Amino acid sequence: MKITIIGGSQGTGAELARLASAAGHEVTVLSRSGSAPAGARSITGSATDPASAAAAVTGADAVVVTVGGAKGVRHQRAAVTAEIVTAMKQAGVRRLVVQSSLGAGDSARQLPGVLRWITPLLLASPLADHNAQEAAVMSSGLDWTIVRPTGLTRKPSTGAWTALEVGQPGTLRGTITRADLAAYLLQVVQDPSTIGAAIGISNS
Repeated sequence: MKITIIGGSQGTGAELARLASAAGHEVTVLSRSGSAPAGARSITGSATDPASAAAAVTGADAVVVTVGGAKGVRHQRAAVTAEIVTAMKQAGVRRLVVQSSLGAGDSARQLPGVLRWITPLLLASPLADHNAQEAAVMSSGLDWTIVRPTGLTRKPSTGAWTALEVGQPGTLRGTITRADLAAYLLQVVQDPSTIGAAIGISNS
């Protein structure tokens, strides 16, 4: 596949770029820094710039948004995602996977124990950004999947995770490694059965 990663210069996006390239996919990374893991094509620019967004998504089979917040910028994730949605529509690209966060939308019930109550309080600002981001995704008309990880760690991959849609039985644990999240994102990109789903994920 031709996979474009928005925010793939570091963190989960970089892990995904490495995994996708190693699996033989053609990977493009759009980031402000212009850096990208070995094997990926790099585009330097802001994802909120229409020209940069168009250059990144045109010709892609799928787009994955893994951007974080930006200091001093309100609703950065939502702004980036809205611009990418517009660019995808203009370029005729359908498949969109977006990394959100557990606690966004109706997913707080999937959090374990006390985290179910304190996460909405401690992370009110980023969750508001993710809520706006998810609204843009769900109203896009694209073939979307939202992935909501629990707390991210830099520990080595475990190869084991639990992924649940809201309403499925069970709750999730408090963390997931970035490497495991990236591996799951790569699975989701290639799995049409996840289209239209918002899925919470943690390590098992």
